[in-house]
Amino acid sequence: MDFESVRAFIMTRGIDFGTKIVGAIVLWIIGRWVIGLITGLLRKVLAKNGKVDATLAHYLTSILSTLLTLLLILAILQVFGVQTTSFAALLAGLGLAIGTAWGGLLAHFAAGIFMQILRPFKVGDFVTAGGVTGTVKELGLFGTTIVTPDNVTTIVGNNKIFSDTISNFSSLPVRRVELTAKIANGVDPIDAANRLRAAIARIPNVATDPAPDIEVLSFTPEGPVLCVRPYTHNSTYWQVYFDTNRAIIETFREAGYPTPETPLARRSVS
Repeated sequence: MDFESVRAFIMTRGIDFGTKIVGAIVLWIIGRWVIGLITGLLRKVLAKNGKVDATLAHYLTSILSTLLTLLLILAILQVFGVQTTSFAALLAGLGLAIGTAWGGLLAHFAAGIFMQILRPFKVGDFVTAGGVTGTVKELGLFGTTIVTPDNVTTIVGNNKIFSDTISNFSSLPVRRVELTAKIANGVDPIDAANRLRAAIARIPNVATDPAPDIEVLSFTPEGPVLCVRPYTHNSTYWQVYFDTNRAIIETFREAGYPTPETPLARRSVS
């Protein structure tokens, strides 16, 4: 082995390659910092204007960040001497796998645009979308970020959301709380409903229009079942839910209602 040739190669090619790596790292750090400044400035301008919805602002910022990052990657490839035309030809030659993946990305991108136009929900809404229930945090370029009630950040593809059923719990002023209350046989259901109606009216954040629905829902061997359905804003749903359960317990206890029990079957003796 000619060590002199190896040394000469390292001193020439090695130093040149090392310099390019350092330059690429520096360019990436500076480029990402500049991209952060630009997207941050755009976000502030859109927020200051007040006329641009937060969902659309997040979406535009995401698009700009992606485009600038792509330009940064192309610039770094130029540092290593890779021409953009050669890079495009390399991507085109990778075949069907990349084409299929890119097609999926385009589907998510197109779905995101349609969601911006049709506006089934916005940032801050509580929704069920793509099989995930939670609060919308961000509508991104290819996916929507949803924070579930157990505080888990979940990213769902826009195309999955757009092609599935979307339930928006925040689009209307109030939402109905679904509860039931069983009373024992012998208890007057009308009296029980009136007592509950008065107790639920005192719960904070219960809407008066529409008024709570408290009626006989069904009958069981243990006794009648009342539906207890107050209305409230989505932001206070769980507070009203738990307070209503507590009101049912306290109201029936103060009224002295017995606990519903299954009647014993009697056999006739022949």
